[in-house]
Amino acid sequence: MRAIRVHTPGGPEALVLDELPWPEPAAGEVRVRAEAIGVGRPDVLIRQGTYKWMPPLPATPGAELVGTVEALGDGAPRELLGRRVLVSARELTQRGGCYAEAICVPAAAPFVLPEGLAAADAASLPNVQLALALMQAHGGLPAASVFVPGAAGGVGSALTQVARAKGATVYGTARSDDKRRFALANGVTALVTPDPAAITDELRTLTGGRGVDVAFDHLGGEWLTACLHALAPMGMLVSYNLILGFPARETLREQRALLGRSLGVRTFSMHTYDEWPAQRRALMEEAIALMAAGRVAAPPTLRLPMADVRSAHERLDRGDVLGKIVLVP
Repeated sequence: MRAIRVHTPGGPEALVLDELPWPEPAAGEVRVRAEAIGVGRPDVLIRQGTYKWMPPLPATPGAELVGTVEALGDGAPRELLGRRVLVSARELTQRGGCYAEAICVPAAAPFVLPEGLAAADAASLPNVQLALALMQAHGGLPAASVFVPGAAGGVGSALTQVARAKGATVYGTARSDDKRRFALANGVTALVTPDPAAITDELRTLTGGRGVDVAFDHLGGEWLTACLHALAPMGMLVSYNLILGFPARETLREQRALLGRSLGVRTFSMHTYDEWPAQRRALMEEAIALMAAGRVAAPPTLRLPMADVRSAHERLDRGDVLGKIVLVP
């Protein structure tokens, strides 16, 4: 069996294609043969050796795999044999593991997929699950308008569709002409200049001076501060990553300077749901139902052979991704 592993953390060159024995399912496990393997930001952190939930070296990255159950361990439900399923590493005790032609997982972990849902599309379901969780993370107040930086990315495009499905107007950013066209076609009402110095004024103009109810920031740095200033009264900033690091201006000090608006800041990680596995699975089941019903569509997918995984990570490092990258074994 072929698997992509990291022996020594580093750049894309750290991703090595290894030949390993085919895994055999233990009691209570199933073996899933891969059809499509999702590529995302946590995989980069594993490759770099900086992931907070880092698997032991040599580490196999990969947080989502779509495939068919082809073998059962003792005691695994026979009705799973031959079923198409999604494996999400969020349901496993150890993160990663999906950059492989096959994976053995507890029988309770995979999600059975409905007929007609393409494997490459299903690989985007964890992003829809994350978007649903993020929409809950703003505190439950009505959100008539939201701001999504990077609206053409995997998470950003899912956030756009989930927010629209829940009745919100979506504003966003996108850097290239292709990404801007896609973001607008995907449901973004209006795009603002992808410059933190400009977004506050532009969002206030678009919202009649009010600002947005929720801003979802994955960049950090000056973007986080700009998103805070773009919020409407009682607005919420949800910070779910810090790609650019911490802002130069202290966030609480900025909040206090805007005291009359009573703004909130929430950090967010899907790992919070490690304590709530039933709620986490319910979010994924909702994501599957939304996609199966056509209420949320998968983003465009770039399919690459598994052997081209370094090229996939080079694109991630450059930010040159429209939608979702999927590895095909």
